[in-house]
This record gives sequence, C-alpha cells and structure tokens, in this order.
Amino acid sequence: MTLTDYLPIYRIRLRTERLELRLPDLDDLVALADQAAAGIHDPGFMPFVVPWTEAEPTERGRATITWQMRAIVTSTPEQWALPFVVLVDGQVVGMQEVTAKDFKVKREASTGSWLGLAHHGKGIGTEMRAAVLDFIFAGLGADYALSASFDGNGPSEGVSRKLGYKADGIEHQVLRDERRIDRRWRLNREDWEAHRNHEVVVEGLDAEVLAMLGLGGDAEK
Repeated sequence: MTLTDYLPIYRIRLRTERLELRLPDLDDLVALADQAAAGIHDPGFMPFVVPWTEAEPTERGRATITWQMRAIVTSTPEQWALPFVVLVDGQVVGMQEVTAKDFKVKREASTGSWLGLAHHGKGIGTEMRAAVLDFIFAGLGADYALSASFDGNGPSEGVSRKLGYKADGIEHQVLRDERRIDRRWRLNREDWEAHRNHEVVVEGLDAEVLAMLGLGGDAEK
C-alpha cells in the first residue's frame, strides 16, 4: 500500500505552463516552511486575519508545517481543505489553498494563497489561482469560486479582477484591536470561462478522490 491508497487526494496534480500544484510531502513542507521563514509579504501591510507572520522566522516555519498537516488530516467529505504547494521548476515557492463546506450542495469553494517574497511580481499568483479555478470549475463542477482580501491589498485584488471575479460585499475584521475592511470576491462559471487564459491539466481526479471531497464519486460538470 502507498500513501495514495489511504489518502487518495494525494493523487491530485494541477499543471500549468510553469507550475505544478500538489499536496505536500514532508520534504515539500520543509521547503514551504523555508519560504515562510524568509518572508512572504511587506512587513508594512498585514494581509492575514490571523497575523501569524509576525512570529520570528523559525516559528513561522513551524506554524506553516503544522497548519498544512492539520488542514489535510482534519478534512472530511462535508468540510475539506486542500493546501497545495506550488512548484516552479521543482522548487516550492508558495501555497494555494482550496476549501469548501457542503460542496455537493453549495457548489462553491474558497481560495487563499501566499508566495515567498522572492517570487512576487512574476505572474505566479495569477497562474496558480487559475490552476485551482480549473480544478474547482472543470474538475469538481462548481458554480462559484470565492476569495477575499483586505482593503489595500492591491496584488490580491488585481489577481481577482484579472480572473473575472466581481465584488461581493465586505466584512469587518478586527486586527490588532483595529477594524479592517475585508473585501469579498465571487466568480461564477460564465465569468471564469470568459477569463480563462491559462492551459491547466488536472490529474488524479478519480472516483475515490471525488468521494473524499463529498461528491460520492460523481462531479456534475
């Protein structure tokens, strides 16, 4: 038996022109922790609701590993998280998460991501989001994809707009005892298809994987 026999979701591979996305093995987790320890955003702007990147480098790396592992092992068909690592030329450069609750009924999933600072400004963020959008819509048969970004997070908002998302209201979050505006974004299938500019190959999405994601072995595309 292999890991994929026990956890079929490890069969999933998403490939674009430059990237590979997959669930992390232990070596991937160490590489991802190294990226987190080296820094993933301008220290002058906190993009996360939970400011975990304020910790010192080793703790940031440790938190990255434990969070990724927890997300995978606590997933159920009713509520799951797929924290993909993103690789360029075999090097882990960041992570792209997809989460959903009651996906079979709601037909919507949310995304979140980060990149090591050294890999910003190269279009990787757009390409890795495009990869999981193909997974969500073409692979799983979603009707909607959701995202969110703090007001002032221009790069994240830019990716959402480029890929066809539309504004979907706001929420107020509390960060360091201050109110922050969290802008919601929603992408429907029609707008996804109209802004689909990356070739994406989705591998490993078989009946066992679909069952783990609450689809009972059958995605309605």
